[in-house]
Amino acid sequence: MNSQAVRQENSAETLYLAFELSHKNWKLGFSDGKTLQIRQVRIEAGDLEACRKEIEKAKRRFGMKELAGVRSCYEAGREGFWLDRALREGGIDNIVVDASSIEVNRRQRRAKTDRMDVEKLVRQLVRYCRGEQDVWRVVRVPSAEAEDRRQLHRQLEVLKEERKQHRVRIQSLLFTQGFDVSVGRDFLKKLEHYRCWNQQPIPAQMKRRIEDEYHRLQLVEAQIRENQKSRAEQVKAASEDAVLEKVRKLQQLVGIGAGSSWVFVMELFGWRTFHNRREVAGAVGLTPTPYNSGDSVREQGISRAGNGRVRKLAIEIAWCWLRLQPDSKLSRWYRQRFGGGGARMRRIGIVAMARRLVIDLWRYVETGTIPEGATVR
Repeated sequence: MNSQAVRQENSAETLYLAFELSHKNWKLGFSDGKTLQIRQVRIEAGDLEACRKEIEKAKRRFGMKELAGVRSCYEAGREGFWLDRALREGGIDNIVVDASSIEVNRRQRRAKTDRMDVEKLVRQLVRYCRGEQDVWRVVRVPSAEAEDRRQLHRQLEVLKEERKQHRVRIQSLLFTQGFDVSVGRDFLKKLEHYRCWNQQPIPAQMKRRIEDEYHRLQLVEAQIRENQKSRAEQVKAASEDAVLEKVRKLQQLVGIGAGSSWVFVMELFGWRTFHNRREVAGAVGLTPTPYNSGDSVREQGISRAGNGRVRKLAIEIAWCWLRLQPDSKLSRWYRQRFGGGGARMRRIGIVAMARRLVIDLWRYVETGTIPEGATVR
């Protein structure tokens, strides 16, 4: 927010509204930014009509005009972004706040109630709107289309985790009877011939449970194949879609596959706009967090404040990049600086390499600049 916007904000009438959200009720806090008193009301969760009426009452209470602007905020959480879209459609300038960035009292025992929380949110909202941009961190809200596109690969993550759970459960049940086997395609046929230590067949109830677990495993695997097929068809069919064009572009690099390119774009490059490499690293949580106070000087590691999915994927792809792109500048840099160290130094180095790799991929999808020395399919 520039100085002119701040002056306009201070001169115009503005009603400040903070939401403290919960499953059953919402706590609303209102302020005009001038008086110390915070007006608080409680409404039923999700009742937008009641919220609109309370806004009108608050304007009358603070002596504001009916057309006075409203600025609101709430903490990012399980509600997602539907409330932000509803408020903006109603003409309210809303922001979604990263809850972990809100400053708190550092005493071991501190009072915490919904009333105190909503008061703090309102006061910090006033400070933020008046130019104190560092009072908290604002969450970038994706469009409804961008949010919908993230469901495909997130569902695939859940399905793969379920597949692993089913396999481990089957193996664990068999291990209790002395079998150490893998779960393959012809598992049910092999199950009929398994014999316990005393040459007796597997007990009937346990065998039934294992068979039911295997049928659920087959269902999950079918859903995974359907998910992957749908993703491939979308990438192949949409020739004029700018977002999917970035997916195809990333797949041209050796070491970047169908799954990783999809996640990179749908979670990060497809809808976020970055102005420099620091913003890219910050969005992934690969920024350093030094602790320098007096004689105490140490590095606490990366912040981990960004997108956890992309951060985890970037580190995995960094290891693949070393193997599949050995002649690239990034791989040579890693081997020269960390290749001669121990296992701990190599793990530290791969995080630094992942940061550089994400930045190189961002430049590639935005400007077409191929990472130096990288091989293209």
